[in-house]
Amino acid sequence: MDIVCTENFGNLSMSSLIQLRQDGRGLYEKEAGAGEGTAAELLNWTSGPRNLSNLTSEGGPSAPDKNWLALLTALVIVLTIAGNILVIMAVLLEKKLQNATNYFLMSLAIADMLLGFLVMPPSMLNILYDYEWPLHRKLCAVWIYLDVLFSTASIMHLCAISLDRYIAIRNPIHHSRFNSRQKAFTKIIAVWTISVGISMPVPVFGLQDDSKVFTQENCSLSDEYFILVGSFVSFFIPLVIMVVTYFLTIRSLQKEATLCFNDLGAKSKLALFSFLPQSSLSSEKLFQRSLNKELAPYGRRTMQSITNEQKASKVLGIVFFLFVVMWCPFFITNVLAVICKDACNEHIIGELLKVFVWIGYLSSAVNPLVYTLFNKTYRSAFARYIQCRYKEEKKPLQLILVNTIPALAYNSSQMQLDRMKSLKKDAKMMANDYSMVTIGIPRLDTASKASLSPPKEKDSCV
Repeated sequence: MDIVCTENFGNLSMSSLIQLRQDGRGLYEKEAGAGEGTAAELLNWTSGPRNLSNLTSEGGPSAPDKNWLALLTALVIVLTIAGNILVIMAVLLEKKLQNATNYFLMSLAIADMLLGFLVMPPSMLNILYDYEWPLHRKLCAVWIYLDVLFSTASIMHLCAISLDRYIAIRNPIHHSRFNSRQKAFTKIIAVWTISVGISMPVPVFGLQDDSKVFTQENCSLSDEYFILVGSFVSFFIPLVIMVVTYFLTIRSLQKEATLCFNDLGAKSKLALFSFLPQSSLSSEKLFQRSLNKELAPYGRRTMQSITNEQKASKVLGIVFFLFVVMWCPFFITNVLAVICKDACNEHIIGELLKVFVWIGYLSSAVNPLVYTLFNKTYRSAFARYIQCRYKEEKKPLQLILVNTIPALAYNSSQMQLDRMKSLKKDAKMMANDYSMVTIGIPRLDTASKASLSPPKEKDSCV
């Protein structure tokens, strides 16, 4: 940089003072202004933060770099807003998705959508203006407050989802399906209340004394005590709760599946009977087949519910993992900036925070993509909404009339029914000729008169 030095400022005009700058691409000429002026006016002009940065800053991004940054951040903003709007619509319109967990996900989508509407655009302007706050000074505290609020709400929602699912699996009676919507909305209100309470000190102290959030034309939180305490209260403590309860949930589901398998195996052994055939084993096969047919739906229903819980836990686990991976770098760096303030390089810490905060913002855009990839209901709903079809098309009922069936097919079906009745009658007659002995129970004289019936009670492994 070429510096013009002179001793006689009083007799010089402002138009005659020219600042030249060499940045590797050529010489740029910056004229201070037109007309006459004093040296004091010149010094006032050059001492302004914006003008001084124009004259002396060499580390800021160039115009092409700013264009690429603006394009990338705008893409993240659009994906965040559009994706979370689709999630909100899916939970509101799809009856299959209207349960406690998805209500939490809808509230989480609202927080992420508001983050995309109210927080990301000013942050993008911050990048374009070289992190010199382009809006009114009072809006700085409001912007930081909204940033802390929605980021805290996101981690609180995930923590509440993990805790709620663990309680539901451990105590299914207390976590009944009745009034689940009312309970879910009550918990959601509690999550938002906690988030507002944690972030409220920012506007309270920031609006009274803007030096805590606005320093040297830069809008950033500078209260070290709030940074340290807020990071632990709003991120690290909920993170520990979320991770611990999630792994406890997975462990409970595995134990439940094992107990269910063992329970079904024990009941099938007690229910099966051994027959002493005199001429054939056809009656035994028929009885075992009918008994397995009776027990199979019960086992499928129970294992199906456990399988559904495991699939849901897998999707939520991916959401938790991505959130932790994307926000941990920012909060760890934020705490290090306070703890090792003197030992750490302040410039490097500041540059890392600028990058890490946008990686954290990106997590708000990723969640809808996770639902799309791993949940069929969300995927089909999103596809219909993009095509402006907001209601699921119902398949028409196929009415089959007897008089429309050809005579040959009708006679064939009647023959099959008659054959089934005949086989059933023969099996019943053959069963009366055999002696039945229950495993572990002495032989009964009146066994030939006993009726074959499956167990009356069905135990649940939930």
